[in-house]
Amino acid sequence: MDDIYNMTQEECVELAKRNIVDCIYSSARIEGIAVTFPDTQQIYEGRSVAGLSVDDINKVNNLKHAWQFVFDSLDYPLDILYLRQLNQIINTGLMSDAGNLRNYDVNIGGTSWKPEIPEKEQIINDLKRIMEMDCCTQKAIKMMLYIMRTQMFSDGNKRVAQLAANQILIQSGKGLLRIPVEKNNEFFELLVKYYETNQDERITEFLYQTSILGKKTVREIENEPINEEMFKRKRHGR
Repeated sequence: MDDIYNMTQEECVELAKRNIVDCIYSSARIEGIAVTFPDTQQIYEGRSVAGLSVDDINKVNNLKHAWQFVFDSLDYPLDILYLRQLNQIINTGLMSDAGNLRNYDVNIGGTSWKPEIPEKEQIINDLKRIMEMDCCTQKAIKMMLYIMRTQMFSDGNKRVAQLAANQILIQSGKGLLRIPVEKNNEFFELLVKYYETNQDERITEFLYQTSILGKKTVREIENEPINEEMFKRKRHGR
């Protein structure tokens, strides 16, 4: 697997900020938070939204704060402390054990498979192994899937996973990860299969093909060969 985009960190931050509401909306829907895109936009801008529960509004606001934390901590190492901080932010005011590793069994919707109770030392070693991967895009996807499958926290694992993946991508200028809402059903089918088998090839390829955003760098655009015929048509408004 190769990285799709080669941007500067500043370009990636700019891209993320332009797409921030869409990223929050996508992340919320993946986690089953019942908001629309207009709802997300209003909450992000600090306006009230009728018909939503206080918890759902808090979850969206917490995602906004978690994204700001990502922007402010791009040079931080992504380790277990970083993930715990992300989980604490997204669950502020929602859970008493926010930021703590899960210490009891949980069920996963759509499957009889159950994740093991997470062990701190195992997670530390697994995170280190993932962070040593060469391809940044593959590293980000692997990290996201690992966090989702491990279910290391009581709630918010998918939100933490997507934020962690984006910290990896933005830090190295390799784009942005956002799962399109219209692809949610396909994503969940692949996710359940990944949970049950621990085989991530199909879901990794799905995410690689559908969920990585970016733009060409200025240097790449300048070095592109000029299509003279297309240039003439554009110049004359055709």
